[in-house]
This record gives sequence, structure tokens and C-alpha cells, in this order.
Amino acid sequence: MKQIHIVRGLGLTVAWSVLLTGCASYRLTSGVPEELRTIAVAVFENETGYPETSTTVTQYVLREFQREGTMKLQSWKDASLELQGTVKRGEMAAVRFDRSYGSRAAENRYTLIAEITLVERSTGKLLLNAVEVYGTTTFLTYDDMLTGMQNAHPRIAKELSRAIVDTVLAVWMPGNVE
Repeated sequence: MKQIHIVRGLGLTVAWSVLLTGCASYRLTSGVPEELRTIAVAVFENETGYPETSTTVTQYVLREFQREGTMKLQSWKDASLELQGTVKRGEMAAVRFDRSYGSRAAENRYTLIAEITLVERSTGKLLLNAVEVYGTTTFLTYDDMLTGMQNAHPRIAKELSRAIVDTVLAVWMPGNVE
């Protein structure tokens, strides 16, 4: 009986050793250098024609940086990175139609396109230069397109902000670093 416990213990030890050596190349920390982990985010410009789009997107970008946790938000004078952005345009496409009215859209796909630039403040180096980032959601119209768009606005800003933060952090992914 004692030999069975010893064999099991030895087997578990070998199994854990194999599993842990397989994970040796993974890191639990971010690839962003410590000295570049502070960021200032400018209020995004708005070229969409939809009111308050840029301020909503900016708010969600700030929240997403806080949620993700790699970067610390700082004032302009203290930040090592500066993120600038412009919400360029919004696009809509019908994805489902109302059976009662053949040509009336019942559901739409709403896409916001932003352009971002990331600057390393100490050197002026452009880490991202006018990179387009997309956020997409769908919304139901219920015979009222404006209300449907207003309801979709926070969701699309959240999706776009996640894409923006992911794009910023991808600068330091293996294979992207110079």
C-alpha cells in the first residue's frame, strides 16, 4: 500500500515537472517596458457628425486603460506616452429586415472607425502613426433609428475603446518590438 502512494507521488511530480517546463517560455507580465507604463490620453477629435461621439470614446478609452491595468493614466507633464485620436466616421449597414415592410431595416450593424497615434514623449518617436481601429455593434431600430443608435452608442464606444487599448499594447508584442 505504501509503495502505491510513493509511485503516485512520483508520477504526480513527473507530470507537474513536464507541465511546468512546457510553460517556461510564457510570461505573466506585460511586454511594455516599465519606463513606458504611463500614458496621457487627449480628448479624441470628432469627424463623424454624431454629437458627443469623441467624448464618449475618450471616456471609455480611459476606463479601458484603468480596467486593463498595464498603463497608468498620468497628466501630460508626467506621462511617458501620449495617445491622440480622431473618430473618423461611423458606418451603418442593415443586417435584418422587417417582414411587414420589406425594405425597412429591423437591425443594423454600426461601425465606428478611429485613427490613433501613439507618441513616446521623451524621444518624440511615433510608436503608432495614424492607425485605423474599428469597433462594431448591432442595434434594433423598433421603427426609430435615432433611438436605436443612441442605445448602441455606449456599446460601440466600449468595443472601440477595447480595440484601441489592444492596439496600443500590441506595440510591445513579440515580433513587433524593434
